[in-house]
Amino acid sequence: MKILAVILALLFTAPSTVYDFKVKNIEGKDFKLSKYKGKKLLIVNTASKCGYTKQYADLQLLADQYKDKVVVIGFPANNFAGQEPGTNSEIQEFCKKNFGVTFPLSEKVSVKGLDIAPIFQYLTTQENPDFTGEIKWNFEKFLIDENGKLIHRYRSNVKPLSTEITSQL
Repeated sequence: MKILAVILALLFTAPSTVYDFKVKNIEGKDFKLSKYKGKKLLIVNTASKCGYTKQYADLQLLADQYKDKVVVIGFPANNFAGQEPGTNSEIQEFCKKNFGVTFPLSEKVSVKGLDIAPIFQYLTTQENPDFTGEIKWNFEKFLIDENGKLIHRYRSNVKPLSTEITSQL
């Protein structure tokens, strides 16, 4: 009975940092966020047909200019007004062709609702100096410190190269 309790506890232990998550990249391959330990992460829910889609360009510039300090990871999601209708391969093609995106992209996920991806369930409930709760729109940003903890959260209108974000890198 004790062994079963230990196994269940291990299976259902809540993650303590972002590094506890494994996600699938846009090509469907598993990758562990722990591979980025020691760097900050900027996690962004993205969409290809949104008024904020042009932020892909600034996200790429941020990834290039601050590559020694932060890794940008895009999580395409179709939760808001159907603004990410494409398949994973269509999203990847769109991002490369239109914005030269080379930073990591996950497979398309859900960032709210009953089918919310576990990483976003975690991120939207973590305490931080900004706010918690459901994501309101595409291109919300989550800044994670070098230890895997959420330190800031930004709404969609905060530009990736704004001093609000770059001053934290």
